[in-house]
Amino acid sequence: MATSTTSARADLAEPGGNGTNRRRSALLHRLDVKGAPYAFVAPFFVIFAAFSFYPLIYTSWISLHRVELATLDVMEWVAFDNYVELWGDSRFWNALQNTITIGVISTVPQLLMALGLAHLLNYKMRGSLFFRVASLVPYATSVGAAALVFTMLFERDFGMINWALGVVHLDPVDWEADKWPAQVAISTIVIWRWTGYNALLYLAAMQAIPAERYEAAAIDGASRWKQFTHVTVPGIRSTIVFTIVLSTIGATQLFGEPLIFGQGPNGVTGGADNQYQTLGLLLYEEGWRNYQMGRSATIAWAMFLVLIVVFVAQRLITRLRNRTS
Repeated sequence: MATSTTSARADLAEPGGNGTNRRRSALLHRLDVKGAPYAFVAPFFVIFAAFSFYPLIYTSWISLHRVELATLDVMEWVAFDNYVELWGDSRFWNALQNTITIGVISTVPQLLMALGLAHLLNYKMRGSLFFRVASLVPYATSVGAAALVFTMLFERDFGMINWALGVVHLDPVDWEADKWPAQVAISTIVIWRWTGYNALLYLAAMQAIPAERYEAAAIDGASRWKQFTHVTVPGIRSTIVFTIVLSTIGATQLFGEPLIFGQGPNGVTGGADNQYQTLGLLLYEEGWRNYQMGRSATIAWAMFLVLIVVFVAQRLITRLRNRTS
C-alpha cells in the first residue's frame, strides 16, 4: 500500500519536474541565442569604454578647469575660459593652419600615388608578391627611424637633397628654418610611410571588382585609361573615402614626424618661429612644457571638433553632388 502511494506521488511529481527542466532549458536557449552576440562584442565595448570613452569624457572635464601637470588633483573651475583663451591665441590658429597645409600637401599626393601604385600591382607580372610586401616596409618602419633618416637627407649643410640641388647648380635650401620647405620635408616623410599601406587597401578593393566589368568595357572599345576611370575608380569609391577619412585623422594628429624633424627643443615648438608646429605639437607644448593640462585638454577637444566639422562638410558635399547628379 505504501509502495503504490509513493509511486503515485512520483508520477504526479515527474511531469512537474520535467516541465521545470523544459522551462529552464528554454530559458538557457533564449539566453544563448539572444545573449551570445552581446557576449562576443562585449570585450570591444569594455576596452573602448576604458581606453577611449572615459578618457574623452575626462579630458572634456579637465578642459573646464585650470590644472597643472605637477598637481593634477588640484583643479580650479574656469568653465569655458580655456576655450575663449584658445580662440584668441595666435599660436592655435598658426598650428591649425600648419596642420591643414601639411595635411593637404601630404594626403593628396599620397593617395594619388597609392592609387597609381595599386593599379600597377593589380596587373599580373613577375615578382608581384615581392613588390606587394615591399610596399609595406615603410609602414612597418618606426616613425623615429624614418624621421631621423629624412632629417639627415634634408640637412642644410651635408644633406643629400641639397647636394643633389648643387649638382644641378641650384642654391641649397634651409629646409628647417623656412616655413614651406619645412612643411614639404615633413610631408615627404608622411608620404613615404603611408603610400604603400594605402596602395594595398586600394589593391584589395580592386581585386574585388568583377572581371566581367572590364570585359564589357573592353568589348565596348574602352581604353585602359577609360577602364581605370570608369570601372576601377567607381568600383573602389568606398575604399577611397575610407582612406581619405584615415588620412584626415592622421593629419590632424600629426606629431612624431615634425617633433623629430626639429632635432631638439625646436621640435616641440615647430621651429624657432612655429613655422611647422602642428596641433599635436601645440598640445604637447602646453601640457608637458608649460604644464598647463587644462589648456592641453582644450586643444585636444579642439582637434576633435575640427574632425567633426571636416566630416560634416564632407557629408554635405557628398549629398549635394548626389542631388546634382
